[in-house]
Amino acid sequence: MRSTAGSTTPTGTVTRPEAAGRVRRFTTAERWVHRTTGLLMLVCLVTAGCLYLGPLAQLVGRRHLMVTLHEWSGILLPLPVLLGLLSPAFRADLRRLNRFAVYDRQWLRAVRRRRHGPGARPAGKFNAGQKLYAGWIAGAVLVMMCTGLLMWFMGLLPFVSRTSAIFVHDILAWAITFVVLGHLRKALEDPEARLGMRTGHVSRSWAERHHSRWLGEERAGTVSEKAEKADKV
Repeated sequence: MRSTAGSTTPTGTVTRPEAAGRVRRFTTAERWVHRTTGLLMLVCLVTAGCLYLGPLAQLVGRRHLMVTLHEWSGILLPLPVLLGLLSPAFRADLRRLNRFAVYDRQWLRAVRRRRHGPGARPAGKFNAGQKLYAGWIAGAVLVMMCTGLLMWFMGLLPFVSRTSAIFVHDILAWAITFVVLGHLRKALEDPEARLGMRTGHVSRSWAERHHSRWLGEERAGTVSEKAEKADKV
């Protein structure tokens, strides 16, 4: 059975029946990618604080251990995403994050004008803010890895000074810290979103209120697959 044009639902995926009033938002693989990436990012940020903030460094000590944890958590940071590519559902969500639709621009305009009315902020499975966050954090992590490796192995690019690598690494580390704190603040403000990441399911009413386009896409995909099965029969 072929997938329909523009569909982000993996072809041939077997789905379990959902509980009444609940919608499956994330698979187990997707949730583990998020958890392990978040844990590695937390280790990176905490160990960075222990290395660069004097009072915290004195309180914790064990500088060599902090350096080792910081280096290896940074190197391993992309690993959960790379392993997640084995999951069709995770790949489908990456395609969703990589697409910026017309209604995403409407969502951004509504945020800028502080509009909260019904239908003011249309969104698919991920809203425009989540798409921008995902793209920015992915790029930032790659730059942090490159500058970190340059600080670790100075012979990789001899024409780049260690001072330049440290400057970019430190500035971007502060930027990531503030962006991640903003991400955590938004998560704390939305218990249902946290429930979806913890259990994989959200209430249908929440999905209709915050991600109505996603529910429409899911229903359209289901209808298209049923039609294809009927054609084959």
